[in-house]
Amino acid sequence: MRYLILLLIIVPAAEIGILLWSGKTIGVPLTILVIISTGLLGAYLAKRQGLETIRRAQDQIRYGRMPGDTILDGICILVGGTLLLTPGFITDAIGFMLLAPPTRIFFKRLLMRISTRWINNGKITIIR
Repeated sequence: MRYLILLLIIVPAAEIGILLWSGKTIGVPLTILVIISTGLLGAYLAKRQGLETIRRAQDQIRYGRMPGDTILDGICILVGGTLLLTPGFITDAIGFMLLAPPTRIFFKRLLMRISTRWINNGKITIIR
């Protein structure tokens, strides 16, 4: 929990610093254009990949398979799209990494490790 609080303080402060530096370096209008562009591109990519992931999950359920990997893809796409809509260069970089299938693998493995640890420690209970 304390890491989350620390993250909620450090990331916005770093984003503000980078945005100020970017405004000085490439200019305020271009900085605003980049922020708006990444937000629009992120919304488009998240919608496209999200709909594809939903269709893939429905197909897997229809054929009697558990869509575990597809659900992790959906979580990464949702978080990545949200981060791309958030103004800032750090959140945009992380958002694009979550939306790109080759780099998404790292985050899916991280999610699996964290959720497995929570289940093993009894923080999450699965009822069948």
